[in-house]
Amino acid sequence: SWKIMLKNCLLTLGVVIIIVAIYFPTRHARHYNYITIDKIYKEIELRKPKNSESNLKTCTYQELILKNADIEISTVMERKPFQQPYAGGEFKPNECMALIKTALIVPYRNRTQQLNIFLNYMHYFLQKQNIHYRIFIVFQNDTLPFNRAKMLNYGAKLAISLKYDCLILHDIDLLPLNTGNIYACSKLPRHMSSSLDTFRYNLPYLTLFGGAISILSRQYQKINGMSNNFFGWGGEDDDFYRRLMANGLKPCRFSPEVSKYTMLPHEKEKANQGRFKALEDSVDRHKVDGLNSLPHQYSIKLEDLYTQIIV
Repeated sequence: SWKIMLKNCLLTLGVVIIIVAIYFPTRHARHYNYITIDKIYKEIELRKPKNSESNLKTCTYQELILKNADIEISTVMERKPFQQPYAGGEFKPNECMALIKTALIVPYRNRTQQLNIFLNYMHYFLQKQNIHYRIFIVFQNDTLPFNRAKMLNYGAKLAISLKYDCLILHDIDLLPLNTGNIYACSKLPRHMSSSLDTFRYNLPYLTLFGGAISILSRQYQKINGMSNNFFGWGGEDDDFYRRLMANGLKPCRFSPEVSKYTMLPHEKEKANQGRFKALEDSVDRHKVDGLNSLPHQYSIKLEDLYTQIIV
């Protein structure tokens, strides 16, 4: 009868789903290639000390990575103690010479509460890593839909001009949860936030390349930065990934154990309805759309905890 046939069909479908779950786990990228904790240090790009710095003890990082520990999510919004940085949110360790010089670039508009939480937490977090860093907050000061990638380009352009070797492109609603997640660049561009609590610490898909990214300044220049054409939510990360692949820069990830992040609650942005159309010619367009097509229309202000770039 039709009832028996329906029952058999449902049973068969259930078996198929189980087989797919077992033998094709990458459908949600729960299993993916990553650099294990014991090999992370060798992948980090360290700058060479200058002759004038030869008498100073150099900072070390291997123990930080190997002895990593999780940070309790319930504590991330608490007030944290940290040393007051230089004007503009720049910090250098006093006890040793940093071999890592990082620019943390954050696109921003109308998220005052998240900005305060982010600055407090990130200064506390980064100062424990013995790196030379500076936080750049890029304000989009207009009424157009938010253009995340363009703001990142402005921050990167200024950071590169100030001789920062490593760029961290970072959303303001993400906070790292493991002390071993060193804010440095690796030999290849790195997807830092591959283990996010809102995705149950799984990677939704293998080509995801957003949230928190590290990339060497010379690599960012090679791909001409990110596209300036994506207004509204979505598309710019996929375009970014395609640029990297077109230039032989396949991204890497570190162990999920150190790549844990939490996302602060926020309202969802309006989707960019034209994002799929804009992606059609992204590879062909990337040489003329990016850092080299960025208008020189911004101002800079040194705040106590960050460098403010108003676009």
